[in-house]
Amino acid sequence: MTLLRYLLKRFVPVFIGALVFFCFILLLVDLLTNLWQYILEGAGLKRIAHISLLYVPKALSYSIPLAVLFAAAFTLSALYANNELTVIFASGVSLLRFSLPLLIFSFALSIGFFFFEDNVVVPYYRKKTDLQKVTLNRPVSYDNDRVVVLAEGGSVVYRADYYDDTQKRLYSPMIVVRAQDKTLDRIICAQSAWWDGEKWALTEPYTYIHDENGLSFTEGSDFVSTEIPDTFKNIALSVEEIGTAQAREYIAKLKRTGIPHAEESSLYHKKFAFPFIVFIAVFLSVGLAGKSRKNVLMISLVSCVSAAVLFYITQMVTMLLAQFGYISPFAGAWFPVFLFTAVSAVLLRFART
Repeated sequence: MTLLRYLLKRFVPVFIGALVFFCFILLLVDLLTNLWQYILEGAGLKRIAHISLLYVPKALSYSIPLAVLFAAAFTLSALYANNELTVIFASGVSLLRFSLPLLIFSFALSIGFFFFEDNVVVPYYRKKTDLQKVTLNRPVSYDNDRVVVLAEGGSVVYRADYYDDTQKRLYSPMIVVRAQDKTLDRIICAQSAWWDGEKWALTEPYTYIHDENGLSFTEGSDFVSTEIPDTFKNIALSVEEIGTAQAREYIAKLKRTGIPHAEESSLYHKKFAFPFIVFIAVFLSVGLAGKSRKNVLMISLVSCVSAAVLFYITQMVTMLLAQFGYISPFAGAWFPVFLFTAVSAVLLRFART
């Protein structure tokens, strides 16, 4: 228990200091990046401060992995440089046993990091981007033109000249209905269609029915479409910027409309895999402990940045492979986690004790 208190006493202040430092740098970079545009649009200090405050959770999200990696690397390296770890090892306590509280802490922090990201970072970052767009006069419209949508597994195809999201209306819609064998069943055309809350009401519809005699024309239509209006919106959502529940719904929509979704599925799995970078960061630090007794601060900082860059590059490569279909979305998101966990275990196996 004494060793645990001593380890936490050395680790926690460094972690908090590094977290504040990295978070401050990110806030400063975001502010300076947009400062000139704020000035051009005449944004007030109160509005700018509000936007910066909304960015704090996102900055913390970026900073936590770096801060915990730096704190663990610096704490263990400093203990080794001061021969304190040597004394601990001589007393019969192994490196794994000594650093186990840090590993448990980092694993718990990884789980908490996931919920923090999903329930705090995502909604606040969306508020930040929405407020920033309003401040910089960048309006968002969900209207869509030249709409083409596959629905119900490709059995129904919607085409329209324009979708007005405010009125929930489709202009010049054409609905192609296909039989079970994917052959043409009928084509429904209308002047427009509007959403009545449950289904699409067609204005002046007419139908071309396909049978063994070819196409036959008839006035009106008995086809009922309950496809939700969101399907026709001009939405280019980034799965990274929405919560897991909304991401599932968005991917389900893509599957329903027949749109490729490998990239979105990969980013969805990444939401669960990425928080474990916190655990990997500490695991790597434990394995790298004692590699150098000189320039502990510099070595810790360099190892912190290098490990983070290697992880991000590996994850970027595997995510690209998943997006192009060479590996599964699950493998694209989780392979770097498994790889760096294995590397950390090997480093720990051969660490100085």
